[in-house]
Amino acid sequence: MSCTFCRIIEGKIPSTPVYQDDFCYAFADINPKAPVHILVVPREHIGSLDEAAAEKRALLGHLLWAAAEIARKKGLANGYRIVVNTGEEGGQTVDHLHLHLMGGRQMTWPPG
Repeated sequence: MSCTFCRIIEGKIPSTPVYQDDFCYAFADINPKAPVHILVVPREHIGSLDEAAAEKRALLGHLLWAAAEIARKKGLANGYRIVVNTGEEGGQTVDHLHLHLMGGRQMTWPPG
């Protein structure tokens, strides 16, 4: 299986890397919805949050930690939003679990 995000992680599709380690890869969103809009994806293919098994709890926590670390490095001390879209009705458009880290402007609620 080679989804879009898997190909980005493999370097087969160009991206602008922001952070990477053994467990995740983060890159700038090509269609940003905020001044800072970064996608944090696990290196391992997991289709969605709904598909993450119990043994992936540590990885899920690591993804949140990585997003917070990126936010600190990007100077988002005034706040930021982390979004995980799950499934078609949740707005997920790429079938690879990913976190959207958005900041650099006032976020509104409800998001839509």
